[in-house]
Amino acid sequence: MTEETNVNREYRDRLFKFIFGNPENKEWTLSLYNAVNGSNYTNANEIKFNTIENIVYMGMRNDVSFLVANTVSFYGQQSTFNPNMPMRLFIYAGMVYAKYVKESNDYHRYSSSQQKAPTPKCVCFYNGEINKEDKVILKLSNSFDGESDIEVKVMMININYGRNKDLLEACRPLKEYSWFVDRVRFHKKTANNLEESIDKALNDLSDDSLIKPFLLSNKAEVTRMCLTEYDEARTFAEQRAEGRAEGRAEGLAEGMAKGRTEGKIEGRAEGKAEAVRNFVKYGMSVEEIALAFNCSPHEIEEML
Repeated sequence: MTEETNVNREYRDRLFKFIFGNPENKEWTLSLYNAVNGSNYTNANEIKFNTIENIVYMGMRNDVSFLVANTVSFYGQQSTFNPNMPMRLFIYAGMVYAKYVKESNDYHRYSSSQQKAPTPKCVCFYNGEINKEDKVILKLSNSFDGESDIEVKVMMININYGRNKDLLEACRPLKEYSWFVDRVRFHKKTANNLEESIDKALNDLSDDSLIKPFLLSNKAEVTRMCLTEYDEARTFAEQRAEGRAEGRAEGLAEGMAKGRTEGKIEGRAEGKAEAVRNFVKYGMSVEEIALAFNCSPHEIEEML
């Protein structure tokens, strides 16, 4: 992959997709698949990528799709927690399966017999800075108010360095990717800028690292991808902060409005009760007062 090709991309890949969604790194993709599924496939040529490249999220491509052993895997990576991954992968999977049905010579959608299709497996690899569980199942049905006839389950796996150790040990490229991201964050605390943090993290990778030669040969693109991902994380953080501020302001305004409304209601109630007591002083009966206020005698008695 040439530097010119990388620079001229309209949209950039996330670093995760750049590493594991790249046909020249099929061995790493297969290693990741084996680690996630507990399998031991060895022939990387069995992998068939079917990633839809024009799917962009926050200005970046971050979804990987590939077929192996009659299983179509949908892998996404997020550096910010996104509970809407099931909807995103549901839409993405629909496109992939539509393409599969259209191009397959074996799937006959109008057949009277049951047609078989590759089994879908949806995984989201999370490495954000907000602490999350090692593994959690995200469900599409949580997006709906009522009972759904459609369900999509996405296994979200925390791949921050030090989490899910067995998984990272089973896939060396994933472990090195996780370690690299962690080192960028480590150097970010003291470096002058993010570019310097990335340079130091690249230098920190051991000489026998599997992914180091690949990252160094595409250093300019790797740096741009990392910068864009951190911009995304900062954008989400700012949006959350703005949302909290707006929520506090709206809550305060709502509380004040509610207070005024409740005050008016309480004032009217107190005025009504005082009027009822005055009518009693003037000799009116409970029934007569109830008729005047268009309410029940019991309500009038509660005001006395």
